[in-house]
Amino acid sequence: MSYKLLPLHARKNIALVAHDNKKHELLEWAHFNRELLAVHTLYATGTTGTVLERELGVRIHKLESGPLGGDQQIGAKISEREIDFLIFFWDPLEPQSHDPDIKALLRVAAVWNIPVACNRSSADFIISSPLMDTEYERIVPDYSAYRTRLIPVPRPE
Repeated sequence: MSYKLLPLHARKNIALVAHDNKKHELLEWAHFNRELLAVHTLYATGTTGTVLERELGVRIHKLESGPLGGDQQIGAKISEREIDFLIFFWDPLEPQSHDPDIKALLRVAAVWNIPVACNRSSADFIISSPLMDTEYERIVPDYSAYRTRLIPVPRPE
């Protein structure tokens, strides 16, 4: 497979997501990193975005709540190259009604090779990276051959 470079600008588009049991942890992390986050464009699923915007005083582009399609909206924005990385404080010990959506979101993030933080430690490493405030060229598979492949269509007899 061939690859191509996709540019990320110095101002990143960051998606913030947290399961209910992790919202407080994400809020603490975001509050600690408020100044750094404020210079970027922030997106979040509905409930998480409402809490973060109110508590941090920073503009958040709020989508639907996760179980109502917010995880899928973020996945769509990743595939449309509108989200540069994902901070997703998920609760691995609590079953979620929208587990298939969560799996799909993480799959799309892997397909488009975006950084993903699933807990406070990985979020700390990503946000403190020297690449955070610079332009960066992300390497992704070139899916043009996949998009233009010929699909055999059965002919009616």
